[in-house]
Order: sequence, then C-alpha cells, then structure tokens
Amino acid sequence: MNAIVITMIANLHAKPDSASELIDEVFYGMPVHIIEELATNWVRIETAYRYEGYCEKKHLLMDDLKTNAWVLNAQQVINQRFADVLHEPKIQSSKMMTLVKGSIVQVIANEALNKEWAVIQLATGELGYLRQQWLHPKVAENSLEEHAFRENVVQTALSYLATPYRWGGKSPLGIDCSGLCSIAYMLNGVTIFRDAKIVEGFPIKEIAFDGMQKGDLLFFPGHVAMYLGQSLYVHSSLGGNEVNINSLDKQHALYRDDLATTITGVGSIFY
Repeated sequence: MNAIVITMIANLHAKPDSASELIDEVFYGMPVHIIEELATNWVRIETAYRYEGYCEKKHLLMDDLKTNAWVLNAQQVINQRFADVLHEPKIQSSKMMTLVKGSIVQVIANEALNKEWAVIQLATGELGYLRQQWLHPKVAENSLEEHAFRENVVQTALSYLATPYRWGGKSPLGIDCSGLCSIAYMLNGVTIFRDAKIVEGFPIKEIAFDGMQKGDLLFFPGHVAMYLGQSLYVHSSLGGNEVNINSLDKQHALYRDDLATTITGVGSIFY
C-alpha cells in the first residue's frame, strides 16, 4: 500500500517505538510505500528516496488511489524555512497548519485571487492559502548543466546555515550532516543516499580528492559535508551544534583539524 504524509513532519524511527533512534524525517505531502503494517499503531515504510524505517500510522493517509493522484497533481514544494497554511488569503487569517521547507503541496488555479497568494489543496482535501513566493515547482529530475547544478545545490545547502543540529533531522527545525546534503540534492532533483556514506545504486561516486569541485561531498568517519570551493565546506556538525562553514586550509580561521585530517573520500555525481 502507498501513503502520503499528512503532518508537518513524520518521524522515521529505527524501531516501532517513539523512544527509539530517530533516523529520518519525512515531510508533509511526501509519498511513502508501506512495507509492513504492524498490529500496533506503527508501519514499516520505504520513502520515495529508498530509505526505510518505522513510522506511526497517525502521520499518514493510507490510500493507494489518493496517493497515486497526489503524486501526479502535487507539483509544488515549500521553499521557505517555515510556511503557514491559512484559512483565508490574508495575513490576519487563522492558521490551518505549518509546513517546513521541502514539503509538497498541490496548487489549485484561481485567476481571481491576488497574485501574492496561492490556493493549495492538502492531501486530505481541504483548501488553504499560502504566499505565492513560498512555493517553487518540484524538481523531479535535474535538467541543469553541471555548473548551474553545482551553484544551485550549494545555495540550497547554505540556506540551512545556523539550523540546529538534530540527529536524524532534515528540516529547518533541526538537521544532521547527511540530512543537509541529501535534502539539498533532493530539492534540486537528485536522489542521493540519506546516510553519510557512498552506496551502490545511488548517483554519488567516489572521485579523486584533487578533482573536487563545489557541490561535491566530503566524507569522514560517520560524517559528510558539502564542498563550497576555496577549501571551504558547509556541514551540520554535532561539534558545532548547527549548520556552519569550516575550512580545510590550516591557515584559515575556520580550520578544523579533526575533520581536515580524517577525510575518507570525496563523492560526486559528475565523474
């Protein structure tokens, strides 16, 4: 069975227990596949980016037909860190729910509406209103040439600067190292593996260190960062408590010896 996430964030756990390790976050509007429905209030799911874990049923609309229609018709993504869905197209309106960057919604055409606003349909059928500037067409597959893609994926990663570190997190509320890199690529139409390693079957391949360019990934033991060029990289660091920028250059004020000296590899979709 297929399903749609219908809460702001659906936590993905290592076990069917809310106290178990948080391994990922799946956002509103993202489709998932139900692998196993448990006798309790839990299901084992696989995300559209091929990551598996356990999720509480209350976060999902479990319906094959509705999910299939949603995948076809929901083609807009939230590009603001947080966006309130309102009952009416005015800032004084009451809030229906809040969505985070990366959430997926369906826009309903309405020529009579002020151009600053968009009508959206939620997965459950209700209509709400969002600022038009907070929406961006979903990039299902990257079609940009290499230079443009590299620039875009770096800018996307940098948009999470100062986001607090959260193990298993992937949103502006909190994000971990692989969450940052994977969501930056996902929002630009490329699906990479969710964890901090290169996995066969995904587009990131190992390249030589001296071939590294901006947008490529730096791997360390249990950690991953995105290279920005000029020896700088952005990452969500437990040691730094948030998404920040560091340097591989010993002479730079942002140099971190513990990372610069423990690089295990460099990965790129261009090789």
